[in-house]
Amino acid sequence: MAGDVQFEVSGDAYDRLIGRYSGMLATRFCDAAGVSAGQTTLDVGCGPGALTSELVSRVGAASVTAIDPSHAFVAECRRRHPDVDVRTGSAESLAYPDASFDAVLSQLVLHFVGDPESAAAEMRRVLRQGGVVGACVWDFTGGMRLLRTFWLAAVAIDPGAPAETTVRRFGADGDAASLFRAAGFRDVVAGAIDVEATYTGVDDLWSGFTNGVGPIGQYVATLSADHRAAIRAEMARRLGNPLGPFVLSARAWYATGRS
Repeated sequence: MAGDVQFEVSGDAYDRLIGRYSGMLATRFCDAAGVSAGQTTLDVGCGPGALTSELVSRVGAASVTAIDPSHAFVAECRRRHPDVDVRTGSAESLAYPDASFDAVLSQLVLHFVGDPESAAAEMRRVLRQGGVVGACVWDFTGGMRLLRTFWLAAVAIDPGAPAETTVRRFGADGDAASLFRAAGFRDVVAGAIDVEATYTGVDDLWSGFTNGVGPIGQYVATLSADHRAAIRAEMARRLGNPLGPFVLSARAWYATGRS
């Protein structure tokens, strides 16, 4: 499912980079999708389990199923949620019978899916008639300040950096909604979710980039110590060289629809 990006990293490593935003995002995403008690739910691309946790709080562990291609993330999600059915698998080939769930949600996953059209078709297949589908992805046009600042700093220091913000799908308003409409979902709604995270300082911020998580981690792993230090300094400069705690905002675009 993850295409050219690997996430065989620890849950703690993920949490230091993205997980500190994910819990708040999951709550507001589930609000947008209208998830409530009595529904059976599927978390597609569960990672270490931020959305899974929110689903458990709303519908109970027995009504939550989760799937992810990363063996490390599946193990971590199982550890955090031992009563949830967590499986290894891809979004493009969901190993569940037709019409199995009332809600099928995917948080911060679509831009890593190799064949999103197939994934949308699978999400529709396993959704019951009248059920809700939902997806959300960071705003790569500038609204996810952490990622945007890193890649702008990287390109400023290294013109050959991959410029991640310009190459991933579904990072603009309406992209996920278009995918759902093309897949045959009805009553498609799109919007924005705004969240934030607090950092104790620049060292706390930078620690998230050094553990091999996602495209950023893969890129940073290729750099020399001097090159890393230069990007860290450029990031700090772009953030105003904070000397103490600071807050970064993040925006995700979401879409929901009905089967």
